[in-house]
Amino acid sequence: MSNCYIVGSERSGRGLVIDPGAEAGRIVGAVEATGLGIQLIVATHGHIDHVGAVEPVRRALGAPFAMHPLENRSGGPYSRVPPPDVPLRGGEVIDLGDLAFEVRHLPGHSPGGIVLVGDGVVFSGDTLFELGIGRTDFPGGSYEELMEGIFTHLLSLPDDTVVYSGHGPETTIGAERRMNPFVRDWARRRGGP
Repeated sequence: MSNCYIVGSERSGRGLVIDPGAEAGRIVGAVEATGLGIQLIVATHGHIDHVGAVEPVRRALGAPFAMHPLENRSGGPYSRVPPPDVPLRGGEVIDLGDLAFEVRHLPGHSPGGIVLVGDGVVFSGDTLFELGIGRTDFPGGSYEELMEGIFTHLLSLPDDTVVYSGHGPETTIGAERRMNPFVRDWARRRGGP
């Protein structure tokens, strides 16, 4: 089961849906209960368990779909991915008024994987999990790219940054720095503690 997130600002009333993989009706109902105006539907990557409900959610909410364009070109598990209305290549800022998220391109699990970095939070998709990392054996995957991206884009964040991943419970950057076996092994390879 994948995690889908509805994130928004009470002040501005604007929000995002992140990784709508399934249960479109439930997602739309949850959005309606919040009263948020969804500005964008964002996929952290194009695997079906993160985009399976994009089309019905897009139709119901009338919001554009955003994803890295590489996710439509790589074939294999990405072949059923709807094309994005808004391409996110990394470096963009998604502004919701008093909330903002920086888009960072972080390939490795998939060629066009992205993470969303906000104030004290990161939505990591299938890049970083509690005590784990995303698989790299899919077409276009790369263990080295994934680990370099984690060190460059995620472990540079403060330890108390909350990580909301595509599967499983939330964690923090500090907890993953200390206890994630993949992170610790890669740090040793790089000559770290």
